[in-house]
Amino acid sequence: MPSIPQAKIERIRLRHAELSRDMADPNASADRFVKLSKEYAELNPVVEAANELARLGRELEEAESLLTDPSADAEMKALARDEIESIKARLPEAERKLQIMLLPKDVADEKSAILEIRAGTGGDEAALFAGDLFRMYTRYAEGQGWRVEMISASPSDIGGYKEVVASITGQGVFAKLKFESGVHRVQRVPATESGGRIHTSAATVAVLPEAEEVDVQIDEKDLRIDVFRSSGPGGQSVNTTDSAVRITHLPTGLVVSQQDEKSQHKNKAKALKILRARLYEIEREKVARERADARKSQVGSGDRSERIRTYNFPQGRVTDHRINLTLHKLEQVLEGEALEELIQALIAEDQAEKLAQLDDAS
Repeated sequence: MPSIPQAKIERIRLRHAELSRDMADPNASADRFVKLSKEYAELNPVVEAANELARLGRELEEAESLLTDPSADAEMKALARDEIESIKARLPEAERKLQIMLLPKDVADEKSAILEIRAGTGGDEAALFAGDLFRMYTRYAEGQGWRVEMISASPSDIGGYKEVVASITGQGVFAKLKFESGVHRVQRVPATESGGRIHTSAATVAVLPEAEEVDVQIDEKDLRIDVFRSSGPGGQSVNTTDSAVRITHLPTGLVVSQQDEKSQHKNKAKALKILRARLYEIEREKVARERADARKSQVGSGDRSERIRTYNFPQGRVTDHRINLTLHKLEQVLEGEALEELIQALIAEDQAEKLAQLDDAS
C-alpha cells in the first residue's frame, strides 16, 4: 500500500475549510454558491476519510501508551491489547479507502454518456442480442435514476437492432459504464434454430463521455453538412422534406448521419452531439496513451475490438474475461439487476491496478 501523502491531505483540509467559509458568505451569488457547493461535496468524503484515519491513529497511540504505563493495572492493559488488535485490523481498510479517494480522477467520470451498440457477427441473432444489451443498459440506467434518450436506431427485421445509439444522462454515468466498451459475446440456441444447436454471436458496445461545447470546440469551417430525404425500412419515404443530416468533420474524416427526427434542426443537433462525443473520446484516448507509457490497465483499455464478456445461456452464466469473474446470474444481469455487481468488480480492479502503479512508483 503506497503511503498517504500528508501534504496533499493538508491542502485538501485547508481548501475544504475555505469553501465552508465562502459558502457562508451572505453576499455570494447563487451561481457562485452552486459552484462552491459542488467542490465542497467532492472534498467532503476525502476529509471525512482522512479524519477517520487520523482518529484511528490517535486511538492506537493512546492504547499503546496505556500498555506501557507502569501505573495501569492488568485489566486496563488487557483492554488496551484488545483495542490495539481491533484498530490494527481496521487501519488497512481505512488507509485503502483514503488512498482510493486520492487517486487521480478521470475528468470524464462525472459526465453523461453516449451509448452505441452495433450487431456484430451472427446476423439476425446478433441483432437480437444487441437489443438485449440495449434493454439491459436501459433497465440498469432506470435503476440508477438516469434518463435514457434514443438518438438513432436501425431495427432488425425480426427484432433487435443492427445499430442503436442513445444518450444516458445523469450524475457519474460514464464512471460506471466506461468499462462496458468492447465486444460482448452470446452463446445460445437461436429461436430460428430447429436443430437445437448453440450459436455464438457478438455485438459491439461503445460508451463515450458526452462532451459539452466547452469541452470540444468545433469550427463550422471544419464541417461539411449535407441534407437529404429521410427514408424508412425498405427505402420508404418517411417525409417529403430534406430533413436528414450528414455531418463530415473534415480534419478527422469522422462522419455522423442522423435522420430519426422530422426536423432538420433536431437531426443536426443530435448529429453534433454524437460528433462532439467522438472527438472528445479521440482526445481522451490520445492523452491516456501518452500517460500510460508501456503499462496497460488489467481491466482493459475499452478498445471496441477487445472481447470483454460472454453471456452463456445454456449454463446461465456471465463471464467477464478481463477480471476472470463469472456470475451464475444471467437473467438478473440481462434485467439490469445484477449488472452493478460486474461494474463494481471492474471499478475495484481498476482502482487496485492504479494503487499498484503508485506503489511501484513510490
